[in-house]
Amino acid sequence: LRERLMAAPGALADYEILELALAYTIPRRDTKPLAKELLKQFRSLKGVFNAPLEDLRAVKGVGQAQEAHFTLLRELRARIEESRVGEREVMNQPGKVAAMARARLGGSRDEQFWIALVDTRLRLIGWEQAASGTVDRTVVHTREIIRLAVTRKATGIILVHNHPGGSLTPSQADKDLTRKIIMGAQGVDLLVHDHIIVTDDAFFSFRDNKLVFPDFIQG
Repeated sequence: LRERLMAAPGALADYEILELALAYTIPRRDTKPLAKELLKQFRSLKGVFNAPLEDLRAVKGVGQAQEAHFTLLRELRARIEESRVGEREVMNQPGKVAAMARARLGGSRDEQFWIALVDTRLRLIGWEQAASGTVDRTVVHTREIIRLAVTRKATGIILVHNHPGGSLTPSQADKDLTRKIIMGAQGVDLLVHDHIIVTDDAFFSFRDNKLVFPDFIQG
């Protein structure tokens, strides 16, 4: 299988790719049955890759070594995606931030809140986690976001959080939080350029949907 991988990686079936990935943590044993069972359970390589660890460990044959390996692969993916949006990259399109955020947050079962810190030209100078929470609730403190921005000498921020349930529709709590952060940021001349909600394969931009403007703040 490794010889076939080196000769023509694109020719391998999904279960064979997964079989090889598992072989690094299960040496000297046939990993094909486990690979096929994982694909059966989670329907695709993407489903296996993004499955919560507690769901993976429920599959017979998956142990701590496999959990650590999948965590490593996910972290590699997130860091590669984040590195594509390098420091000083101009963040003038929601899709740029969303791609970086989906790699980090898309498969998370818990809600997380991150901020992209930018300068006056919308160039990225930082990507920081501001809060994490439960499956449908994150406690975000405006003062912590402002502290992060001031510490990094940012003049603007782009708010980002994920919806583990898959819905892109902003809740009333999302809107209220955005309004609160915008109003708090005004006190230190900090601009909130956007608030982006991400799921595993899509995103919602407050700005694109006319929700980061004075009428929204006052509404």
